[in-house]
Amino acid sequence: MGRFFIRIGLALALVLGALDTAAAQEKGPLVLAAASLQESLTAAADAWAAQKHPKPVLSFAASSALARQIDAGAPADIFISADEPWMDDVQKHGLVKPGTRVSFLANQLVLVAPAAHAQKIAVKPGFPLARALGEGRLAMADPDSVPAGKYGKAALTALGVWPQVEGKVARAENVRAALALVERGEAPYGIVYATDAYASKGVKIVGVFPENSHPPVTYPIAVLKTATSLDAEGFRRFLLSSAGRGVFKRYGFVPK
Repeated sequence: MGRFFIRIGLALALVLGALDTAAAQEKGPLVLAAASLQESLTAAADAWAAQKHPKPVLSFAASSALARQIDAGAPADIFISADEPWMDDVQKHGLVKPGTRVSFLANQLVLVAPAAHAQKIAVKPGFPLARALGEGRLAMADPDSVPAGKYGKAALTALGVWPQVEGKVARAENVRAALALVERGEAPYGIVYATDAYASKGVKIVGVFPENSHPPVTYPIAVLKTATSLDAEGFRRFLLSSAGRGVFKRYGFVPK
């Protein structure tokens, strides 16, 4: 009788294990991604799902906020940051699966204005941004922590205009929130990525920051050690493939 129950128990364990494996296979990866990737990554996830894979679950926010969530133990399968330092932070906490980190996209930093009031500005050393702002505010992602804001502060500092505009900055929680301030006319100018401007009908690019005025805008991707989706590595590889990179290119990113 004892052997009978042992055999039943083993059989149940095998069945439950098979069910767990099947559930894992059916689960799309949870991807925590920089806010600037909303349209492009959604399109890439749709293309992946069209190949009969479980559709990835996408969560967008500032890279700084996402990295802090991961460091605090938030479960996720993949992290895509808008800069290297926040991926470095997650990696230093031992949360990146070895051999999966790749910097695969690049972007441009631009100055935008509401589409109805867009006049070109030559972005160069000492350019009169403070005068152009007047009593208005400069919309930026938080320059102390969010990648787009950090790139923006670095560029304005290199060009010698940060001291004049620092007190006029409207700090936003992420680059899309900064974009929204300009779209609504609540800020006459904003600093965002070129791809954010391309995604909006409410703003126009009025200036492009010289590449040598700020660190390169790069996007690293990595699978996290907390990953439970068996599709995580497959989706990462798809994003790195020519098909995946092609999706991002259509949205204005520069594949690396």
